[in-house]
Amino acid sequence: MRRGVFAGSAVAVLMLTAACGSGDNSAGKQDSVQPVGDSKQAGSGYDGYGGGSGAVPAADTIKSGPAGELKVKPTTELGATVTDSAGFTLYRFDKDTPKPPKSNCEGDCAAVWPAVSADDASAGEGIDKTLLGSVERADGTKQLTLAGWPVYRYAKDTKPGDTLGEGVGGTWHVLAPDGKPAKAGGGAGAGSGADPSAGGGAGADAGEAGGQEKAQADPIGVNRDTKLGAILTDAQGRTLYRFDKDSAWPMKTNCLDACLNTWKPAKAVDKELVKGIPAELVGTFKRPDGTEQLTIDCWPLYTFTGDKEPGDINGQGNKGVWFAVSDKGKKVTTTG
Repeated sequence: MRRGVFAGSAVAVLMLTAACGSGDNSAGKQDSVQPVGDSKQAGSGYDGYGGGSGAVPAADTIKSGPAGELKVKPTTELGATVTDSAGFTLYRFDKDTPKPPKSNCEGDCAAVWPAVSADDASAGEGIDKTLLGSVERADGTKQLTLAGWPVYRYAKDTKPGDTLGEGVGGTWHVLAPDGKPAKAGGGAGAGSGADPSAGGGAGADAGEAGGQEKAQADPIGVNRDTKLGAILTDAQGRTLYRFDKDSAWPMKTNCLDACLNTWKPAKAVDKELVKGIPAELVGTFKRPDGTEQLTIDCWPLYTFTGDKEPGDINGQGNKGVWFAVSDKGKKVTTTG
């Protein structure tokens, strides 16, 4: 199954050569991307998802009724997350309060972030049922709470599994099973308990368990919960970086010898397993020692030994030549 990355035919080589020989990938080209936060509406923080323009779908275009049985969904990007019974991602708002529970999302905000009704909500496997509660909203309805935090859906999440609301306005976050913001490296065991279905526990739907296993196996992830915006990570949630002294065409590394004590070449991956970023950006580079290194948009990628936890971005801007990479394959120049 590694033929997507390691195709050895002349045709494949020529195609890669053409792709990596474009002007956009030249070593002298200083491409960059602004942090996602810059493209979101400052102020209310209710909307402004940085993924594109367009009207927000009406709240009734997604499920806005009771949550049913809450589920734990393991993800590569955010660790363990919480969804409703239909698989829609659930969120919390930093401007709310858990003690006492209070929602500060009303009016226009509530049209973009529909409150999840407390009616019929229950805790599935991996969620402590004692953490569930409710709070009365201004209109008299009861909103579900998790660990005291009012629970919402996001109108732009149009299908189960979407997490487009993560980090909007710097105040909206996907919920972890313990009511805290989900974060990379949280794993299936984050929160009050691990999701037994991830290990084939009783009652797990075979298709769902397979989907969770696939999510955990993603070779490249996208971490949206950073001040740099959406950046690429490896399968362990470690930030991926590129080196300005390398070149995209011809593909060449200048991180050798002592450099490799600090910056570890990212292993090549099977592009057929990659999701969340354009597959055509994914490639491979043969290093001088014969090993295969992951490339994105023809740039060799590395992890930084100074990043101690998944989600760390301590290598960003290091010596002015090391930078994280966006989910579009571009160098992220901001240092937050």
